Amino acid sequence: MGCMAVLTIATCQFPVTADIAANLRHIKRQMDLASQRGARVAHFPEGALCGWAGTDFPSFAGFGWDDLQAATADVMDHASRLGIWVVTGSAHRLAAGRKPHNSLYVISDSGQITERYDKRFCSGDPDERSGDLAHYSPGNHLSVWTIDGVRCGAQICYDYRYPELYREYSKHGVQVMFHSFHAARLTTQRAAIMEQALGPRFKRYNPAATYTYPGITMPAAMTTAAACNHMWISCPNSSTRQSCWPAFFVRADGVTTGRLRRNIPGVLVSAADTSEELYDSTAAWRQRAIGGTLHSGTAPSQEPGQ
Repeated sequence: MGCMAVLTIATCQFPVTADIAANLRHIKRQMDLASQRGARVAHFPEGALCGWAGTDFPSFAGFGWDDLQAATADVMDHASRLGIWVVTGSAHRLAAGRKPHNSLYVISDSGQITERYDKRFCSGDPDERSGDLAHYSPGNHLSVWTIDGVRCGAQICYDYRYPELYREYSKHGVQVMFHSFHAARLTTQRAAIMEQALGPRFKRYNPAATYTYPGITMPAAMTTAAACNHMWISCPNSSTRQSCWPAFFVRADGVTTGRLRRNIPGVLVSAADTSEELYDSTAAWRQRAIGGTLHSGTAPSQEPGQ
């Protein structure tokens, strides 16, 4: 389990594109801002360094892997110079003939890649020809590491639909989750399709940055995950127009403590104070529930339905 400590996190957003050099400039500039504002970690969106296949660029055919490798080394060197940690989205190349991973690289304050999370739930159909699965191979492991005594974990975008992952991280004592998203580059046509599917008459019951599935469900899911698992969550997003929602930070009791402006680059600095006494109504029974005992207290022995 992690100890009681404060971890200051910069949740960063910028307009992610297929231009690796442009993405690198944004990342280094925001790393500088994060360092100047006292952050120990700079956290970036899904695909931040290279863009997101299928949205920012059509496929990995002819992709500039050498350029990405050089940009990654540049970020590592910059992290070392600033003395801060970096969690950034990228793609991880696999052997020839295999689709790459959609990854988060965890770069230490000494400039070393100490952990890598590969998106476990890639969107798409079982034939693996649509969504993420058309471009990426899913991951097969959790990623857990420690910064200044605080136990950290990582997830990417569509993973949010599977609360089982948060429960697994809870078993490993994770206190702060770095959950990177790319819910942006939304076209007018796509927005109209989603609004029709959601039902325009329900808009007033679902206040959100955009009336879209990501706009409604992603922030709500992060609130729920934080409160149910007593976990601080940093949620960066691409700010490429149209972005479905702006980057935000959620406290372990489910309270959002900061939010940037949609479609505009920015850095949100927040403190995860693991010693702070926060409301946690599930504390007494969480570990029992994770272990499979799905009730509180002592249940009477009886047949179901009696």
